[in-house]
Amino acid sequence: MLARWQRRINLVGPRTLDDPWRRHVLDSAQLLPLLGDTAGPVVDIGSGAGFPGLVLAILGRPDVHLVESNARKAAFLREAARQAAAPVTVHARRIEDLAPFAAAAVTARACAPLPKLLDLAAPFLGLGAIGLFLKGAGVDEELTAARERFNMAVERHPSRSDPAATIVIVRNVERHRTA
Repeated sequence: MLARWQRRINLVGPRTLDDPWRRHVLDSAQLLPLLGDTAGPVVDIGSGAGFPGLVLAILGRPDVHLVESNARKAAFLREAARQAAAPVTVHARRIEDLAPFAAAAVTARACAPLPKLLDLAAPFLGLGAIGLFLKGAGVDEELTAARERFNMAVERHPSRSDPAATIVIVRNVERHRTA
């Protein structure tokens, strides 16, 4: 289904379709054990083709919210969820337009640099959610830039799908106070 829809709308990088299981499915699935037994919804920002949110729901994570502003990508998410019988809620809007609610975690993959992700996720993180963000080789620079604007506790986990990638878990995120 991903390859079929990819011909009509840009869901993933075209070169990643050579190895979709490792590049997308495994990459997304590796977040499941990091969520542990946390109770509550998972909010996936910029869901695109459903990575990681849809994969987490297919693997049994309950109450996953996919947030995607692109109407065609949101249509793909609804159809993919229907075909996979994955119980998700698709929000066809920008994350800034979604009223924040208490969530266990916020996830994102290939959505934005970490400082921007923290801005987008802040309303949910402020209600106690943790952030689980799949980041690439530039993670050190992104963390440095994020720490210029935010205080946070950070854990780093090596990616199982890409030796150059890292999973960043953030907790207790607070903006720096300005004078």
